[in-house]
Amino acid sequence: MSTLLSLHAHPDDESSKGAGTVAKYAASGVRCILVTATGGEAGDILNPAMDRPEVKENLAAYRHKELHAAAAIIGYHDVIELGYRDSGMPDTPPNKHPEAFVNHDYDSVLERIVGLIRRYRPVVVMGYDDHERYPHPDHLLVHRLGVDAYTAAADPGRFPEAGDPWQIQRLVAPIFGVRRLTTLHEAAIGNGYESPFERWIDDVDPAADDDKHLIHVPIAETVGVSREALRAHATQVDPNGRWFSLPLSLVAETYPYEDYEVLAAEIPVPPGSDDIFEGL
Repeated sequence: MSTLLSLHAHPDDESSKGAGTVAKYAASGVRCILVTATGGEAGDILNPAMDRPEVKENLAAYRHKELHAAAAIIGYHDVIELGYRDSGMPDTPPNKHPEAFVNHDYDSVLERIVGLIRRYRPVVVMGYDDHERYPHPDHLLVHRLGVDAYTAAADPGRFPEAGDPWQIQRLVAPIFGVRRLTTLHEAAIGNGYESPFERWIDDVDPAADDDKHLIHVPIAETVGVSREALRAHATQVDPNGRWFSLPLSLVAETYPYEDYEVLAAEIPVPPGSDDIFEGL
């Protein structure tokens, strides 16, 4: 059985990044493992219905329950929570907290992730790109950890107590690429809907993804999974918000794909590939 391991920063990231793809592979028999680094304690409550004192005081507990509910919807087989504290954005109190994810010893965190990779032996790891559009410290750290774990997990000289070396075959990162953004934006406007991407469209560089090696995974049959999973994150998602403004039928008709940047690969990915496991 092939294994896919997804490494995410916060609860809800697993639903907004690659959920349709994971659901597709899980349904086909791939063992899918979710690793979430933090408890999301520093997140804002974005759903007015959940903006209540008892929720604010116990946000990590709520987000823990939401994470597991969403993971079940997507089809993850195992959920591992590393238990670090959400780092928040730069120059905020959470970012300076001694238990914040970004303030832990880097090698100790990397060793834990290497240990999970050696335990589960994934063929493909789904990490993060460099997040230049959303430079959250935890996301940037997950990117760095994914890239370093790809090499370290296979090196018998690194973290020998973390298990026998394992060579990941492919490291990919879900991206919200230019093609997807512009296609869905134009479809929204052309069909009389308010575009949820209006705030970004004027700043998009049409050539931004030209030098990236991308895989476009078709998810027509699971295109709705990410929305269902996102709704499970009731503290983080306004069910009447902009992310749900486009009908699923319009998304399925105009851009039924999730896009991935290939960050590293032992076996080259053929041009035009639509499968993160192709050739493995």
